[in-house]
Amino acid sequence: MSADEDAVHEVAEEIRGGGGDAASLVCDVTQKGDVDLLYRTAYERYGSVDISVQNAGVITIARLEQLDEAAWDRIMAVNTKGVFLCCQAAAAYMRKSGWGRLINTASGQARDGFIYTPHYAASKMGVVGITQSLAKELATDGITVNAFCPGIIDTEMWAYNDRVWGTLLGNYGPGELMAEWVEGIPMKRAGTPEDVAGLVAFLASDDAAYITGQTINVDGGLIMS
Repeated sequence: MSADEDAVHEVAEEIRGGGGDAASLVCDVTQKGDVDLLYRTAYERYGSVDISVQNAGVITIARLEQLDEAAWDRIMAVNTKGVFLCCQAAAAYMRKSGWGRLINTASGQARDGFIYTPHYAASKMGVVGITQSLAKELATDGITVNAFCPGIIDTEMWAYNDRVWGTLLGNYGPGELMAEWVEGIPMKRAGTPEDVAGLVAFLASDDAAYITGQTINVDGGLIMS
């Protein structure tokens, strides 16, 4: 079992330890069989599927001449196909109850692609397209579909971004590129997972009942469009 798999089960245990109810299941979102099992398990355990947040994502960074077909296919499979498969499976159960929230993770690169990541930008732009299309199809079923675009969020993925982009863009030391980019954010700080979670919780709530087909930036004002 990988460290990531251990973490999935540890989070579920923490929730149960705090008095909540949680189940954990490792799923490859690029495989329809895995995805169908995930949602079937949730439905059988809890009796409904109400909220689904599509948050699996990967990134690689490389110069154009070094970006091979395998890297392109992997990014598109996880970031775009994975979102579609999860939305498809979740919506089938949400339609049974006439209510649901599909919330998709896009990226600031869905608004403004960045150097050395054309495949990642394309995959996240695809998420926006999926979100808008499904919002129109599922509206009369009581299901809202929205996306959010994180900017620079202080996570393990951004530690990787800082290291690889920093090398390709000019021999930056650890943390130096991220610090430079943060200076371009009006709020002058990187975001936290909690900053993103607040928006997701809102989109999942009844307060967001009349919001669908939207893609919302969570980036401290870095991109204002």
